[in-house]
Amino acid sequence: MPRSVEKLREHIESLFGEQIVATACAYDEAEIEVSPGALYAVMQQLRDEASLDFNLLLDIAGVDYATYGQDEWMTDEASNTGFSRGVDGFSAGRLGLTGIYGLQPIESNTGRRFAAVYHLLSTTHNQRLRVRCFAADDDLPMLDSIVPLWTSANWQEREAFDLYGILFNGHPDLRRILTDYGFVGHPFRKDFPLIGNVEVRYDENRGRVVYEPVSIEPRVLVPRVIHDDNRYADPAAEEAPNA
Repeated sequence: MPRSVEKLREHIESLFGEQIVATACAYDEAEIEVSPGALYAVMQQLRDEASLDFNLLLDIAGVDYATYGQDEWMTDEASNTGFSRGVDGFSAGRLGLTGIYGLQPIESNTGRRFAAVYHLLSTTHNQRLRVRCFAADDDLPMLDSIVPLWTSANWQEREAFDLYGILFNGHPDLRRILTDYGFVGHPFRKDFPLIGNVEVRYDENRGRVVYEPVSIEPRVLVPRVIHDDNRYADPAAEEAPNA
């Protein structure tokens, strides 16, 4: 880990104090977690403080931390002989089917569900920073908009709203940006059905596109055939002389 990354983390801790919930260094970058009430003030100082000068907002990523770390595929014991993986029909991968089979609504196993992750770059100091902020309310996730600080946040916050339902207080035009007009729900949430809710087709009699309940059946595809793959070949066996 570059020494400058650790110095940046320590410097931010000394500047912001209790406004910072947690700090860490991961993947050779510094990252901080900010309380929702301090988000705007911290982001503004990260931009304006000369010793930081994070003048460029690279991205805003919405995250749904419900069932964080859970997986229906058993991959931790996979070997070069193939993936003998079972499927748990009631794991996170199938929770999107809630409502179809009457399963219980999804709940967060982390205590906090929705967050926005901001990726900042200082072109002056050649440093990067990740800022994570959890919404205080899972039922109505809301964070302050940072569009007044970085105009590029406009479409990025709209994307997080569209896909995760995170509201950004003070956004000048918070509309969907990727899904269709009249779309119901937020497709990147863990409780959104994997097969969707509706399908569309063009009706020649009506002369327009119509929406109908989805007709495909939910299914889990399990790989059953193990193919030879030279990436997992045994070098010792290949180099051994032919008998």
